[in-house]
Amino acid sequence: MSDNDVRLDKWLWAARFFKTRGLAKKAIEGGKVNYNGARAKTSKLVEKGALVKVPQGWDILEVEVLSLSGQRRGAPEARLLYQETPDSETRRLKEAESRRLANQAMQPPKHRPDKRERRHIQRFQRQDTET
Repeated sequence: MSDNDVRLDKWLWAARFFKTRGLAKKAIEGGKVNYNGARAKTSKLVEKGALVKVPQGWDILEVEVLSLSGQRRGAPEARLLYQETPDSETRRLKEAESRRLANQAMQPPKHRPDKRERRHIQRFQRQDTET
């Protein structure tokens, strides 16, 4: 193992996809992270040009490894370690827009239900469970 070799869990941590190496390890072992289209082990050595799929919140990012680092630095420096693929970026933006529209369609109630309305709701729920 040379000085430039970096394990996958350490690279994901250094690239700031996960707060700790332990979380990165758990995600890899759980099958959440793909390396070049296949499940990887925590100890997999990362290579430049590899494609890594990483979950980030609601989205799954597909990034290309641009450089290697085993040290965690600031976010601007960590961003230089990878580049998101154009397909991943368009998919992520499209899904974010659809989530935004879905949330916009849901209107919150204007007020809390009063006693009479609560009774109607409870009666409706009981009828639903009895059938």
